[in-house]
Amino acid sequence: MARKASANRPGDKAGAREDVCEVTHRNSEAVAAVRAVMLAEPVVTALADTFSALGDPTRVRIIHALSRRELCVCDLASLLEMTPSAVSHQLRFLRHLRLVKYRKEGRTVRYSLDDQHVVDIFERGLDHVRHSEPPPG
Repeated sequence: MARKASANRPGDKAGAREDVCEVTHRNSEAVAAVRAVMLAEPVVTALADTFSALGDPTRVRIIHALSRRELCVCDLASLLEMTPSAVSHQLRFLRHLRLVKYRKEGRTVRYSLDDQHVVDIFERGLDHVRHSEPPPG
């Protein structure tokens, strides 16, 4: 089957894409300057893992709730209309990434966000979502 011509294919001047360079040279100085300050691979992986936590709506709800106050598993389960087991599973994932922490109070385990950095990341993301317009297309 023949491919349909695309208005966004490289080399098609009539439908050239605005978001793609039309030249093939590179700025060696710019590349070298940025290469010198690129993040180390373990840092890149850790940051990607941190942001992956926000890729799940349930974890976003948990982080949002814990940004408001410390809660136990049962409180979170009730709030999110989930089983305590399902909430615990998500909390383990978030704890592994050091996004939440817990403390024992008698027989109760109370969860909170790990530190102010987590609150800041969440609030900045929320600000971005609330002010951004949907992407074109």
